[in-house]
Amino acid sequence: MPSRRIQTPHGPARVVSAQPVAAPLASLILTHGAGGGIDAIDLAALARQLPEHGFAVHLLEMPWRVAGKKVASRPAVLDECFAAVHSALRLPGPVVIGGRSAGARVACRLAGPLGVAGVVALAFPLHPPGRPESSRLGELALASGPRLVVQGERDPFGGPPEFPPDPYLVGLPYADHSLKVPKRAPVTQEETLDRAVAAVLGWLRSSVLSAE
Repeated sequence: MPSRRIQTPHGPARVVSAQPVAAPLASLILTHGAGGGIDAIDLAALARQLPEHGFAVHLLEMPWRVAGKKVASRPAVLDECFAAVHSALRLPGPVVIGGRSAGARVACRLAGPLGVAGVVALAFPLHPPGRPESSRLGELALASGPRLVVQGERDPFGGPPEFPPDPYLVGLPYADHSLKVPKRAPVTQEETLDRAVAAVLGWLRSSVLSAE
């Protein structure tokens, strides 16, 4: 997949793009969490499969990762970098933003200011492990428009039952915060990722394209 560097107020970011054959029905900008990069299995699966259905996927590697640093930047810095990339890409048509874990938090915070068509939150970290009283539900609620949450049922940062009832909350059986499943699980890793992609694809068609 082609990549490009985009300057932000905090150094260059890298964007890897997967495009459909024809003009995209919608475009997604997705970024990674604090513990990994854009090679995360869920981000990679979306970039691999969604273009086959007419959607463009742009994976954003934050400047701290591009620079080879081990510790993620502050939330305000991440927001500024994401907003700069969103502006520089100048994508046509509906634009959806999202990401996994800390990247999902960035997308929720920016949904309103950027005026996007929706948010995809993969493994949203509802609270630190073992500290359910430190809820980030208010941050999730900032994405008040079309929003999809895809959550592993074994996620120590908050499983599906800890979220308010929501028709666009998809739980993945046996999956952890990385959306990985144990080898002994009755579902395979491929099946789990396919379910995550299907959930995003169905939501895009029903909640984003239908709003146009």
